[in-house]
Amino acid sequence: MTSIIHAEIYTGQTVIQSGFIRFGQTIQEIGAMTDYTAQDEEVIDLKGKRIIPGMIDVHIHGGYDVDTMDGDREALVRLSEAMLAEGVTSFFATTITQDWEQITCALQAARDVIETRQTTIEGIHLEGPFINPDYAGAQPLAFIVEPDVEQFLKWQQASGNHIKLVTYAPERPGARAFETAVRETGAVPSAGHTDATFEENRTGNVTHGTHLYNQMRALHHREPGTVGYCLLERTVFAEIIPDGIHSSKEMVEFAYRMKGPERLTVITDAMRAKGLSDGAYELGGQAVEVKEGAARLMNGSLAGSVLTMDQALRNIIAFTGCSLEQAVQMTSVNQAEEFGLTQKGRLEQGKDADFVVLDTNLNVEQTIHRGIIHHFQKREG
Repeated sequence: MTSIIHAEIYTGQTVIQSGFIRFGQTIQEIGAMTDYTAQDEEVIDLKGKRIIPGMIDVHIHGGYDVDTMDGDREALVRLSEAMLAEGVTSFFATTITQDWEQITCALQAARDVIETRQTTIEGIHLEGPFINPDYAGAQPLAFIVEPDVEQFLKWQQASGNHIKLVTYAPERPGARAFETAVRETGAVPSAGHTDATFEENRTGNVTHGTHLYNQMRALHHREPGTVGYCLLERTVFAEIIPDGIHSSKEMVEFAYRMKGPERLTVITDAMRAKGLSDGAYELGGQAVEVKEGAARLMNGSLAGSVLTMDQALRNIIAFTGCSLEQAVQMTSVNQAEEFGLTQKGRLEQGKDADFVVLDTNLNVEQTIHRGIIHHFQKREG
């Protein structure tokens, strides 16, 4: 057993100014130092450093020269290990529009890794191919299809029922039956890469929006579109990529003012080049150039990001003026609540010992995943 003491702890519900966490694989006890009783155990004195719940990224294609679509089990394990340095203790391996066989291969590989219960991969995000070709962005046009219940159910079976989130276009033919089928498997349908009107989203009872603002019908004073729907409907969780590239700082703040921390979900939408230098890469078989922090196809379209989750945490605070406690809501709590990750998202007795030690500049010093402590050198920017 290990106890961390004298830490400023952000539990996801409250802030303990000087507290302790006693843990093994799960959290055994958590509270104020006034309630701490020494035991025969390893004790780590953090002397006022901050602890937050492990961060959860529900939209990430890859990083560190790994891509979910590689269908490489060992590479997915490496990605999971690398992301600990960002403070990520749970994520959804995210696919991209491709042919049936390649998506199936990627799903099977992710399933095998998830079912080892040894990594930080907690589910799969199926992004496409059931989207609107006019809003394809970096999704390959050749493989886009209409919402197809039978095809989705085969993929959900191939994934071992680990698909938790499905990006699709609510305005396309067959969308109503598709939404029902997705929900019946326990997954969440998400409006993205879509030209859906406000009413089409409402008819589909959409409760999640994929990368807000990007590749969705924009806000207009006579037709709120998908952007307006995501911002106005209180039940919708809206993903936001706070890199200052996918959305300006001002529009990130606008989303925060509209949604509040309870319904805004920080994601990275990161791709293979995250953690690597500028240069030539690929996404879904398409050439991508990464330059000055932006990943783009040759036609100039954004192709995911190279944003890390720890930088996203710092950025959401800088862009919106929110508190660290509110940032924790957007980087951990919302994701766990929406997707039923009952052992994640908050720091309380009985939950997995998944948490992050931050220095005064919110850099990751340690990430604890299911009780195992990982130490990191200071990383900024």
